[in-house]
Amino acid sequence: MSDIVQTTTVSSASERSEPKLVKMVSFGAGEKPTAAISVATALAVAALWWLVAELDLVPHLFLPRPGEVLTQVGILYSDGYAGASLSEHIIASLFRIVVAASIAIAAGIPLGLLMGLNRWAKGILDTPIEFYWPLPPLSYLPLMIIWLGIGETSKITLLVLAMFAPVCLSAQAGVRSLPIERINAARSLGARPLQLFTDIVLPSALPEILTGVRIALGIGWGTLMAAELIASTRGIGFMIMSAAQFLATDVVFVGIGIIAVCAFAFSAAIRFIEAVLVPWKGKL
Repeated sequence: MSDIVQTTTVSSASERSEPKLVKMVSFGAGEKPTAAISVATALAVAALWWLVAELDLVPHLFLPRPGEVLTQVGILYSDGYAGASLSEHIIASLFRIVVAASIAIAAGIPLGLLMGLNRWAKGILDTPIEFYWPLPPLSYLPLMIIWLGIGETSKITLLVLAMFAPVCLSAQAGVRSLPIERINAARSLGARPLQLFTDIVLPSALPEILTGVRIALGIGWGTLMAAELIASTRGIGFMIMSAAQFLATDVVFVGIGIIAVCAFAFSAAIRFIEAVLVPWKGKL
């Protein structure tokens, strides 16, 4: 009788010691991959384009067939456009975007962090940034030409202004979203101001900063067309605008495709950096 009681007790203790795993209910898009959905969407758009072009639902002058655009890629690669090769146009645009993004990131992140940490800095810088940030780049493009001329300086300055605000405001938002409990916990453990910044503030703000950089790069590629309107002879934006004047829609499609590929590559690079530097994002 006593053996039976003892066996029951051991069995109950064993059942209590086993951990119970609780599966959290996901919210929103979650962490499931979406690559297959994106590829299927791209194929559906390409198929719709081919169908509309084949059925002549849109005049051929305005919507070339996909095969004609691919043929134009080969022609541009071998013969170039407007006195420059296709690679020279791409390199000219990449140079402007990379230089402008480097300046915007180098200036925007420190100033954004300073605005999040110091009320004087926020009070001084908030007004000019909020004033020009909603303006479309084309509205202050004439001023860039008057002040800086028609060289590379005005083009890069226009791109810097377009990309600076998203980086700066995202860095500020990253600091302001930092929970005060985390700061107080670090202070109670004896953290000094520099340690608070390097170990708490900067890592906590990094996800928002990288998101702002990704948004800024997208805005930069969108502003490239306006920047290359300034007396350019090289660049993908120049190629698109020049081809549009002659109704060469297949060249326009090629230029749009190149910008889309470059913008996608930049965004993928930022996503990779984000996965390496802030692997905890969305998991806390």
